[in-house]
Amino acid sequence: MGSIAPRVLILGGTSEARALAAELVARDIPVTSSLAGRVAEPRLPEGDIRVGGFGGPGGLARWLADHDVRAVVDATHPFARRISESAAVATAAAGVPVLRLERPGWQAGEADDWHWADTLADAARLLPHLGTRALLTTGRQGLAEFAGLDMWLLARCVDPPDESDGPLPPRLEVILSRGPYQLAGESELLRRHRIDVLVTKDSGGDMTAAKLHAAREARIPVIVVRRPPRPDMPRSADVKSAVCWVVDHTKR
Repeated sequence: MGSIAPRVLILGGTSEARALAAELVARDIPVTSSLAGRVAEPRLPEGDIRVGGFGGPGGLARWLADHDVRAVVDATHPFARRISESAAVATAAAGVPVLRLERPGWQAGEADDWHWADTLADAARLLPHLGTRALLTTGRQGLAEFAGLDMWLLARCVDPPDESDGPLPPRLEVILSRGPYQLAGESELLRRHRIDVLVTKDSGGDMTAAKLHAAREARIPVIVVRRPPRPDMPRSADVKSAVCWVVDHTKR
């Protein structure tokens, strides 16, 4: 296709987004990856990069037109609902095809003690009934939902929480870390802090799945927050098929 290929916009921030960008760059397809800018030192993809919001669906639609974008891939985190909604509206207005690239969610095994919650608020209400020392791996921006709990909580985050994230639980400890994680390390973390319940989002993927295996071995319950609903658009569960979709939609 060469350098005349039209530009592709990847709404990124995930490992799948980075892998897709690398595949497209290798095929000489011009690609821009857009990052939300919520992580201080994000892992950067290949190709062009922009950081920050677009100013809502209207701003995104204008950006697509101004940059001659011919295809959009929404490869944001499974819980980044707002940008997906904006992408659906903006691409429809701009007449640009859009694909949702999303890894499959996790599945409980026979030995797992999982408890599903629709929201973080639901998870916070359920938590005191399942344990007294919890590991939260739901991100710093959701910690305010647990602020009313008088129990010991360990939150693992990429960046430290700040005032903009809202009130914090009174008995909270924070550790800063970024995956991928291994089973041995996750098991040691649970033992060292005497964790008796784990709270996580259904993010899916292999990078952070080791905590679920560690919880299974330790026989501790896990609260899993369901993914929010997404706009209706074509979907792909893997990078390979997303590459094929992009190539098909950027042919002249």
